[in-house]
Amino acid sequence: MRILKTLLKYLLALFFVLAGANHFIRPALYLKIMPPYLPWHAFLVYLSGFLEIAFGILVLIPRFTRLAGWGLIALLIAILPANLHMALHPGYYPDFRPDLLWLRLPLQFVFIGWVYWCTRCDSCSKSETSKAW
Repeated sequence: MRILKTLLKYLLALFFVLAGANHFIRPALYLKIMPPYLPWHAFLVYLSGFLEIAFGILVLIPRFTRLAGWGLIALLIAILPANLHMALHPGYYPDFRPDLLWLRLPLQFVFIGWVYWCTRCDSCSKSETSKAW
């Protein structure tokens, strides 16, 4: 199980680093999907990309793994309303299939579970875990 968890942790880091980099490579894609109720679209696109890259890297540094995990979970929760907005208003996003917009919602919880499982401290006792913070 340890080998599987290590492999999935590296895949997690790679996924978020590449996804974050894509915010800088193709910002127009992310600008298109920003809900109208959010301010500072470009800033938020670049900020989320930066955070995905930073937390993706920090996941692999043992001292920061848990912090990075909670950061990624917070980020995934923060973008959940935008994904819900897309699913509820598919007419605003003609480049995306409506069924795939709905699929993104439960997938968000799969990602949260993946992050949590890969970044929790299995060998720490409760007192050691609280000291890590």
